[in-house]
Amino acid sequence: MKIILTGATGMIGEGVLLSALDHPDITGVLMVNRRASPLKHPKLSELIVKDFTDLAAYSHQLTGYDGCFYCAGTSSFGMNEQKYSHITFCTTIMFAKQLARLNHDMVFFYLSGVYADSSENGKIMWARVKGKTENALNEVAFKAVYSCRPGFIIPLKVQRNARLIYKGLRLFYPFLFPNRTLTYHEIATTLIRTLKITFQKSVMEIKDVKLIAKQVELDV
Repeated sequence: MKIILTGATGMIGEGVLLSALDHPDITGVLMVNRRASPLKHPKLSELIVKDFTDLAAYSHQLTGYDGCFYCAGTSSFGMNEQKYSHITFCTTIMFAKQLARLNHDMVFFYLSGVYADSSENGKIMWARVKGKTENALNEVAFKAVYSCRPGFIIPLKVQRNARLIYKGLRLFYPFLFPNRTLTYHEIATTLIRTLKITFQKSVMEIKDVKLIAKQVELDV
């Protein structure tokens, strides 16, 4: 299976990418980045796209993929709602719609956030925007769309983009809050499973990801 992945130069995207590359069912990964990544792997290729809202010049390179793992994003810290919405909502939806026109049988997996607000009416700005993005993605003409709401993700030791605070938290957070913690292996296993099997839930909470990953391990 061949996938497209965004956000590889960030912490979460890098972790998902490294775990996906290790999976035997993944035969090729195209990183769509705004800036070049130093990562090299026999399965890995890269496409530099400065503007995710305009993919017209890259149609040929973006065709023929089974899935997209959309891990691009930014923190809402210091941003007003308009700017955060443009990056998180507008850019994501425009990217997804263009990709859907090129890959009708694609599964789109969106890395959202724990406490994302599907009602779009809550008091927390970033949660409203994330929830609005999840809802809008469900209307895009993909084979299937899933939104994952991870909590704390344990950094991989080989990651270059893991923040120091996360490397420190990995020493105790998973033991204190196991039900709020995921591994990149669990996320990647779940992502790859969605390429093969259709799930009824479009939103996957931490417990859903753990359950799917565990079931896959039992089936092996």
